Amino acid sequence: MTDTPATEWEYETLRPARDATKKEATDPKARLNELGAAGWELAGTISYEGGGTKYLVLKRPRSTTQSA
Repeated sequence: MTDTPATEWEYETLRPARDATKKEATDPKARLNELGAAGWELAGTISYEGGGTKYLVLKRPRSTTQSA
């Protein structure tokens, strides 16, 4: 049996635009589609304590040709 090295991940964050009421002002779908085409996938969210999304967290496998 051979040991397979663990996948190394890289991460990206996207901050949805907010309006004066602190609600999400625009749909981030276009930007998410751009990131998805580049290999990113949604991994989770970071929310404000009172509700609402502060950041969308994306990940993709780190390429072996990329430097850290």
